[in-house]
Amino acid sequence: MISGVVIKEKQDLTHLKWSHTRNTSGTAGTFLKSQELVDGKKIYYKLSMYDSEKGIIGHECVNEIIVDRLLEILGVEHLHYQLIHADVEINGRVFETWVCASEDFKQPGENKNALDGFYQVNSLSGESRYDFCVRNGWQRYVDTMLAVDYLIMNRDRHGANIEVLRNARKKTLRIAPLFDHGLSFLCSCMSKEEIEAFDINKDLPCQNFIGGRSTLDNLCLIKDKNSIFHDKLLPEHHEKLIKDLDDVITVAHMEKIWEMLYSRWCYYESLCNL
Repeated sequence: MISGVVIKEKQDLTHLKWSHTRNTSGTAGTFLKSQELVDGKKIYYKLSMYDSEKGIIGHECVNEIIVDRLLEILGVEHLHYQLIHADVEINGRVFETWVCASEDFKQPGENKNALDGFYQVNSLSGESRYDFCVRNGWQRYVDTMLAVDYLIMNRDRHGANIEVLRNARKKTLRIAPLFDHGLSFLCSCMSKEEIEAFDINKDLPCQNFIGGRSTLDNLCLIKDKNSIFHDKLLPEHHEKLIKDLDDVITVAHMEKIWEMLYSRWCYYESLCNL
């Protein structure tokens, strides 16, 4: 799957069956997911926030694509997404919307375990979640995750949004690439007025399995901030991040996301240079 692609030609995905997932962000609405086999590959689909009366009202799928592109720029291993213009059917109603698609990141023979459950079973007495990850060789991964979650203001890095992949036969254990970044940026904004009023530097409370409820405070856990990213975010990356999104969200929305992201990047860089 080619990373960060927007497929604007409308596809017919009304055959997909959608299941509800629990919304852990504290906002109204639910998120719907589906999957199918395409040419022998398992493809996962998800929608932005769905309201049973208003339909699909969120823009979390757009956030996934922007973060996908951001992590490509910064050289961070992550799950790749595509954004697809499509018709979908939910409870007998057809909606024209934008759908996120991704391929299964598990290798043959691997089973996935949510990090919170894996920690509960395998941690030492009194061992913090961060120290547990360090002991298992995942410090760089976790440090990168904390930095990324600050940059995008990720509200929902709970313990099931970090996965451990185990192959019992081969006796291998690895942590999954970063995924699920929809509840980030301006995910709480549903109107032009809310977008205009949104404070891009406000430290909003977030649900984090590792660290506390502040993505800003969680940066203090990172021992070496200079070694996290392979490349820098630069002003010339602006166009790459918002390419082909003009039919998906408003220009004001796109520009506010860029303003937020670049402001936070500059702050992160200032910490690295201390």
